Amino acid sequence: MTQPTLLFVYNADSGKINALKDYVHKIVKPSTYPCSLCAVTYGNFGMKQEWKDFVQSLGISVEFLHRDEFNAQYQVPDATYPAAYLKTNDKLTLLITREEMNATQTLDEMIKLVRKKTQHRKLPVTTPNL
Repeated sequence: MTQPTLLFVYNADSGKINALKDYVHKIVKPSTYPCSLCAVTYGNFGMKQEWKDFVQSLGISVEFLHRDEFNAQYQVPDATYPAAYLKTNDKLTLLITREEMNATQTLDEMIKLVRKKTQHRKLPVTTPNL
């Protein structure tokens, strides 16, 4: 049995042009930005340190994918984004729904949501590299 991986999927596509569009959108009209995962975990200069630290403290493998990358790797016909999946032995289980993610307004709320969902699953904990 392989260690589980927590997959976070952004409601955005990969690539430099898309990243630039997203950056501008978050600044110009943040209330209409479609990815709450991006909005609360990223600042103007990249991923927030508090979020990085939290993710590392989970003690499990974590991956971040854009929706186009996720769609290329996995066949989940009814997937909605942003979302988080638990990958165990090549099986995906929806862990955090789009609605749950979109309900978060702050980084603290996102951290509490992820903590609640991962503790609920009683994931095997490994010692993070410090």
